Amino acid sequence: MLTQTIQLWNDRDDARVECYILRDSPEFRTGARRPAVVVCPGGAYLGTSDREAEPVALRFAAAGYHAFVLRYTTYFREWPSDWQHAPGNERSVFPQPLLELAKTVAHIRRHADEWLVDPDRIAVAGFSAGGHLAASLGVHWHEPFLKEHLGEDNERFKPNALILGYPVLDYLLMRDELKREPNEGHQTLFRVSNKAVFGTPEPDENRLAERSPALHVSGRTPPVFIWHTADDELVYARNALHFALACAKQNVPYELHIFANGVHGLSLCDETTAANADQINPEAAVWFQLALNWLKKQLA
Repeated sequence: MLTQTIQLWNDRDDARVECYILRDSPEFRTGARRPAVVVCPGGAYLGTSDREAEPVALRFAAAGYHAFVLRYTTYFREWPSDWQHAPGNERSVFPQPLLELAKTVAHIRRHADEWLVDPDRIAVAGFSAGGHLAASLGVHWHEPFLKEHLGEDNERFKPNALILGYPVLDYLLMRDELKREPNEGHQTLFRVSNKAVFGTPEPDENRLAERSPALHVSGRTPPVFIWHTADDELVYARNALHFALACAKQNVPYELHIFANGVHGLSLCDETTAANADQINPEAAVWFQLALNWLKKQLA
């Protein structure tokens, strides 16, 4: 395996791509191109979770995928102890992370011959806020502002499939539910995350709608695999349901799995990514094999 880190911008190193590229071998797959997966960790756009980064990439690599982890621009470079009040990085405001994901997918396609990547089999997988980012590329890849900012044809940005784990997909839903949420910690996290995404803790309804992928699904949205848990208390499962319904209305192929129980941030649901016992969930852990089976069919 070739591992390397690619800096996305010449003037700073906080936005980068960690690459896990499978080597060709004379013993098998000689010269054959492999599919690729770009992994977008979650972290409320305040940081990117290690639990949803390298372990996930290595699991995909073990299944025969070139894997790439995008460490996109977030509000904090290192999570401060007083994160509720600490000043953050104004560069995190959208569309900056979206530009970085689009640039990553285009970069992989430019190096497809060198790395033996099949440029027509590139999936983007994201968790929580990373799921929002992945879905945002899925619904906006064709829009002119990406070409204007990055100077490349929009087709280079298009993911061929999306995998979304407990994603934020409807900011209007989140706002309305959190108004009824008695958990002050969740409300504070949402306000600080809004500062990272929108530049303000209380964006207006138009801006919330603009950044809600569930409201922008179209016939150009690639096939999507979504998984969530019904009792997720931080990102409500209705985010996944709203996106799936939008896909159904637009005839976008989708597969949806809502597991009955599980805390937010399960990642791979086993000991390899668990920080505590609540994050070990054998029932939901099957999501990964289900996603592989689905990807095999979608990228055939």
